[in-house]
Amino acid sequence: MIIPNQSNIQLDAQGRLKHFLTIDGLNQELLTEILDTAESFAGVSERTVKKVPMLRGKIITNLFFETSTRTRTTFELAAKRLSADVLSLNISASSTSKGETLLDTLRNLEAMHCDMFVVRHADSGAAHFIAQHAAPHISVINAGDGRHAHPTQAMLDMFTIRRHKGDFSPLKVAIVGDIQHSRVARSQILALNTLGVAEVRIIGPATLMPVHAETLGVKVFHSLEEGIQDVDVVIMLRLQRERMSGALLPSEHEYYQLYGLTDKRLEGAKPDAIVMHPGPINRGVEMDSQVADGPRSVILQQVSYGIAIRMAVMAMAMQRQGGAQ
Repeated sequence: MIIPNQSNIQLDAQGRLKHFLTIDGLNQELLTEILDTAESFAGVSERTVKKVPMLRGKIITNLFFETSTRTRTTFELAAKRLSADVLSLNISASSTSKGETLLDTLRNLEAMHCDMFVVRHADSGAAHFIAQHAAPHISVINAGDGRHAHPTQAMLDMFTIRRHKGDFSPLKVAIVGDIQHSRVARSQILALNTLGVAEVRIIGPATLMPVHAETLGVKVFHSLEEGIQDVDVVIMLRLQRERMSGALLPSEHEYYQLYGLTDKRLEGAKPDAIVMHPGPINRGVEMDSQVADGPRSVILQQVSYGIAIRMAVMAMAMQRQGGAQ
């Protein structure tokens, strides 16, 4: 699917967030506003009543055409904590599997007066297609589309980094693994560069690197030991086996021997470096359990912060239509 320029449809005439489809085209000010808004929601989880009334009376529909547990659950929790009504469509059992087109499904949901679609799809550009064809009052949030983008995952990663490291400007960040097939990596690189980090490094075998990777604003390394020298943040990626075609890796065992993160290899990073992973982790492939569960891992915090980030994005998009009280 061809992905047109998306920055022009993500914002309304006043420059406020209307859809959240990609980091591409969004400026530092808006990304910082998302992070600041998430900060205001971060304490909701600690309350006795874990709700705020901002989106009371709004209907948020989860359209997950691709399986997910963590992302879908955090979107549902985020919507419920904003007091919205949540409709999660079981796509495999829906009319789309009986021949109804995607646009027919959208029109029926619009007739139910839905206010927001959260879309996850295996095809790149699907969320943009839905945003183009949805009714004008509906906001669309991209929960991951093909190899293209996963903007809320990138923003929860930025939130995690800011909470542990503060200022972005001095940081060196390494992203390790399957860059070629990772929508998360693409969104992370855009967000890190927009927020002004000192250096973004990508590390992995040549077969898992995008063509002309340097044009993304990164430094490319094929050695893990060299690439994580003196970095502040190490982000490990999941091997995207389901998106690979051909024999891009000899074996998972060999991948681990070269690129698996161990305590020994982590010694090359700064002493206070943090370790991240968007999940789910393939233990013994991408990293050791000692690293995943160790003192420098902030992987579980990422999951918690995902709720606050998704609350922020939903609230900001709905404020445009006067949804936030």
